[in-house]
Amino acid sequence: MRARRWTAGLLATVAAVALAGCTSQSQEKACATTTDGVIECAPDQRSGPPKISGELLTGGSYDVSQARGQVVVINFWGSWCAPCRAEADDLEATYQATKGSGVTFLGINIQDSKDKALAFEEGRVTYPSLFDPPSRLALALDIPPNTIPATVVLDREGRTAVVIRAAVKQEGLQPIVERIAAEQPASGSR
Repeated sequence: MRARRWTAGLLATVAAVALAGCTSQSQEKACATTTDGVIECAPDQRSGPPKISGELLTGGSYDVSQARGQVVVINFWGSWCAPCRAEADDLEATYQATKGSGVTFLGINIQDSKDKALAFEEGRVTYPSLFDPPSRLALALDIPPNTIPATVVLDREGRTAVVIRAAVKQEGLQPIVERIAAEQPASGSR
């Protein structure tokens, strides 16, 4: 009986990842993909705001809709992920350089224990992170957990503007964030 449940769980996970992969491919076709794999969607190609909420690593809850009107940079990471460790300083530097222009950052920790996630963040980043061990939020944003680190930039209306499925460097991320922050919201939006 235990093996049957394990197999059913494994099949459900494989199906979810396969579906997420199919969905993300359709967004890649609708939007421009640069030579280094950054997917950028023009304002008229962006879908509605995703629902992103949950428990913060440090306690309390967070809902990204509270940040509407700001550009939100979401980074998916895990303490076990070497490229995540490598990009942490660049993410924090970009956060510090752009937060004065209406930009906020949010980490989403996946497939981790809370103790390891908290230890990873200590001294590395000052922005908050959601704790999502089952990777539900990653899958909801078409980020298969096996493709992290990944960074998603939401425009001021909460729509996905950019998806980066690789570790980031400040010199590559900051110009993208500044460009999205400089966009004028559509008329009638906050």
